[in-house]
Amino acid sequence: MTVTKKILTPIQKKPYFIKDNFVLYHEDCLRILEQIPANSVDMVFADPPYFLSSGSFTCQNGKMVSVKKGDWDLTNGTKKNFEFHVEWIKACHRILKPGGTIWISGTYHSIYQCGFALQINHFHILNDIAWFKPNASPNLSCRFFTASHETIIWARKDKKGKHKFNYGLMKNGNWPDDFIKKPNLQMRSVWAIYPPKKEEKKFGKHPTQKPIDLLVRIILASTDEGDIIVDPFTGSSTTGLAAALNNRKFVGIDMEKKYLDLSIKRYKDLLIKK
Repeated sequence: MTVTKKILTPIQKKPYFIKDNFVLYHEDCLRILEQIPANSVDMVFADPPYFLSSGSFTCQNGKMVSVKKGDWDLTNGTKKNFEFHVEWIKACHRILKPGGTIWISGTYHSIYQCGFALQINHFHILNDIAWFKPNASPNLSCRFFTASHETIIWARKDKKGKHKFNYGLMKNGNWPDDFIKKPNLQMRSVWAIYPPKKEEKKFGKHPTQKPIDLLVRIILASTDEGDIIVDPFTGSSTTGLAAALNNRKFVGIDMEKKYLDLSIKRYKDLLIKK
């Protein structure tokens, strides 16, 4: 059964792009999530705005650059930012199947609000993953520790549900680029994965783009072939590429056309390589 038949039929808005089991919407995620049937999605991956954009600077490739990523990342104040996280996380809770899981990525600026919003919406937190970046940018002010990781929260829809976890694959799989993972030992909650490689950005890049290796691991850990994955802040759709590579069905939503166009280029390039 295709994504089109199983999820998209009730959605009134025409997809921005659809090919096989890869579907993109140009819309506010809440407007699409409210049309997806309840209890129909196996996994959600979300990399919501960190609300970091301001007049400050950071280091990128040895250069000082503005941290403003776009208007979508401008803060509305702590209270409104939190209300935003509560609202979209509530919408994700409704569409997930019993036992379905959500993964949320963020920095210390946003992840704690997301964690509290998960608990308010009755999710059961399973793990927090420390995604360690071996080549993190230095701290320019020299007044803080160098930020070298992001936190990813993994949570189940209900406390009493039974979630998918492909334990054997995580323990015994081949993860050669992660120097923390030892062969045939349990996978720990600290993952060493380099940021996106050069070839992952050949059509352009999203300012918070995640490496394909990270999303492949997340998808393999918590879904099976044919499962349905939704990304409400899809950006350049690394989640969708990882889903397509591993025979999962994908629905991505974003408000920025330029990143959806980038997603399409990346997906078409993937089809050529497959």
